[in-house]
Amino acid sequence: MTDRLLRTATRTHSFSESVIREMTRVAREHDAINLAQGFPDFPAPQLLKDAACAAIQGDVNQYAITWGTANLRNALSEKYAAMYDLEFDPEREITVTCGATEAMAAVMLATIDPGEEVIVFEPFYENYGPDAVLSQASPVFLPLEAPDYRVERDRLEAVVTPKTRAIVVNTPNNPTGRVFDRDELQAIADICREYDILAITDEIYEHIYYESEHLVLAGFEGMRDRTITVSGLSKTFSVTGWRVGTVMAPPHLTDAIRKVHDFLTVGAPAPLQEACAVGLRELGQDYYTQMVERYKERRGVLLSALQAAGFGCTTPQGAYYVLADFSGMSDEDDTTFAKRLTSEGGVAPVPGSSFYSTPEGGRSVVRFVFCKRLETLHAAAERLRAFSVSG
Repeated sequence: MTDRLLRTATRTHSFSESVIREMTRVAREHDAINLAQGFPDFPAPQLLKDAACAAIQGDVNQYAITWGTANLRNALSEKYAAMYDLEFDPEREITVTCGATEAMAAVMLATIDPGEEVIVFEPFYENYGPDAVLSQASPVFLPLEAPDYRVERDRLEAVVTPKTRAIVVNTPNNPTGRVFDRDELQAIADICREYDILAITDEIYEHIYYESEHLVLAGFEGMRDRTITVSGLSKTFSVTGWRVGTVMAPPHLTDAIRKVHDFLTVGAPAPLQEACAVGLRELGQDYYTQMVERYKERRGVLLSALQAAGFGCTTPQGAYYVLADFSGMSDEDDTTFAKRLTSEGGVAPVPGSSFYSTPEGGRSVVRFVFCKRLETLHAAAERLRAFSVSG
């Protein structure tokens, strides 16, 4: 083959394979308990499964409207009005995508021009930087200091430049479990308004809160027309494989987002959209309350196991992740330690460096998930105890 045939697009050269997905394969190779990838090993609500089967049996098997079935968009509009007192027009402001991952890519491709900058808080979910690069923009990483991971207005304002187009805000946060409070979100809102910047929020864990309630940045004064709210149903309903994401945005931005979404994926699975609409309308507040209580119990099991094994970690305020410091157990780098814990200890985490712009940032931490059955977490606890004893 010639060099020309072997050449790949320059924009991909800074990408690495998803470390999260890689660790899932490593876990399978060693028959380890997978606490790396954030998917539940327990079933989705029966109501949702029945609704999906009914939609398929009812021949809802062809393309839906590109930007989402009317039924789901209406259900989403009803939800935002009831829960957050925000009115979104289902015809002009709501788009259904193939998961929140596609949503973030479509949003950036639709709103960010080449040469612009996107501020990303660090540590971060691994897709944000590549999404900016695919848009031919530059991600600007702003480290948040452990263990509090607070957004400080002065530090945020210091990285704003004339090229800044957007700030990505992920709360509850993956990988830290941190929930940004009202003061932090107000600081972000103030800077967005002052410097004419968009806010792109990743709110996929909006219903998994332990000590507070969800604050939607779009609801802050002056932010309704400059916030793009990304979320989805995969975490809330434990259906990560269904790939049903959502985007709420003002009409002038929605129009562009829908065009990009159409050319990326055409549309999310039609029968699964119908099932999610049923879930939104028929799973009441008791469902959300019980979901959080179960996650609290799982959180306690994993935290106790990690601390007993020698990890340093703070209690997550939301989502279902723990970013754990292993520096008291080993002087290895995060990738070496994560793979040794997987192969020798039988528990797979994610190396912390995948959540940082430079490997040094996450060298002594790994991320664990607790969206697993209690018996899975108890089994992991036993393996972690044995691993810590063996050294």
